[in-house]
Amino acid sequence: MVLHIMADALFISVAILTIGSAIVALETRELVYGAIGLAISMMGIAGFFLLLDSPFVAMFQITVYVGAVAVLVIFTVMLVRTQALFSIKEDYRRKAAGIVLLLVFIGGIGAVVLASGLGNPAFTRFNTPAIDVATIGKQMVTYYAPVLVLLGLTLAASVIGALALARREDIEQKNERVN
Repeated sequence: MVLHIMADALFISVAILTIGSAIVALETRELVYGAIGLAISMMGIAGFFLLLDSPFVAMFQITVYVGAVAVLVIFTVMLVRTQALFSIKEDYRRKAAGIVLLLVFIGGIGAVVLASGLGNPAFTRFNTPAIDVATIGKQMVTYYAPVLVLLGLTLAASVIGALALARREDIEQKNERVN
């Protein structure tokens, strides 16, 4: 009964995090905050995969989408809009609000972990077999190989696109006039 209530509470918290960060990604005017909201939303989706007892897909989601795509979007935004990013003066009220929000967030996570009962000995005895890493490796090389190659090519194309977007045409035009 306690585990069922914990699973429901965890599902609701992951759903609120995912939907809230997706709304932030859509509604914010700053591209950097939108990209960060997108990354947090993708982490929430990985949380759903963990709740569905699919750790391989969750780690794949984190690796590909959060680790590559979201970082690539943030990298591109920072390359293209360097003047706008560094010309804003620091606001100490925003910094204090960020620190307070961080402490509340960490306190909430700590409260959930302490209330979850992870120290209970019932959690240390698992009836399921351990994850077989060799089987996952064989499946990645055989069954998932075309998908991984396609994802690698997609990420390579997105890096090339980001570099093409980041290229500053005004600098190139100055160099052409000098030569």
